[in-house]
Amino acid sequence: MPASRAPLILFSGIDGGGKSTQIERLTSVLRERWGEPVVFWSRGGYTPGFERLKRGLRRGTGSTIMPPAGRSAERSRSLRRPWIRRAWLALAVLDLLWWYGVRVRGWRRRGRAVILDRYWQDTAIDFRLNFPDEAVEGRWGWRLLRRVAPRPDHAFLIRIPVNESLRRSKLKDEPFPDDEATLARRLRDYDAFAEEGLYTVIDGMQSIDDVAAAIREAVLRNEASS
Repeated sequence: MPASRAPLILFSGIDGGGKSTQIERLTSVLRERWGEPVVFWSRGGYTPGFERLKRGLRRGTGSTIMPPAGRSAERSRSLRRPWIRRAWLALAVLDLLWWYGVRVRGWRRRGRAVILDRYWQDTAIDFRLNFPDEAVEGRWGWRLLRRVAPRPDHAFLIRIPVNESLRRSKLKDEPFPDDEATLARRLRDYDAFAEEGLYTVIDGMQSIDDVAAAIREAVLRNEASS
């Protein structure tokens, strides 16, 4: 039997920090102790369930009602319409309520370790950047989301400078990279969350092995002390 409850772990940070690589490394560590972990990418408006919903609505009503993912003129035109923008945001928040309040909690009750690639903080930053006039974080749905979202056992912010993010995104040929100003804003917001104590900050400029070792040590140290 496991010595402690299987953990809930999240990863955040600007693009290029190596989150996917570190999640893959950590998955093997968790598997040895708690069985196969659940790995879930949970950016608001882009979860698997929300993507299925958007595809269904586009088939039924046309793409002007539910804009496609990615940056495009069609998407920009759609989201300039207030009722479409607000419907999109409301559905995105309700979708996260389902995932965090029901699915993530259900996985944990069944003893599964869970790794979240992005969490509500990442979605908050997205909404601030993309919908600055909507004040989503002041609405009842968002406040409820914050209440039902489980508190993670570990929250890692893999931090790299903006210029390094730009360099790595170019090397990976990212299809929709953020520009320098957007990355700088994201990084400021992540740093502000870190100052609130919501993250353990990991220096993403270290080697992949050193970052993995720091994450593994933090997770296993918590297990040993529980």
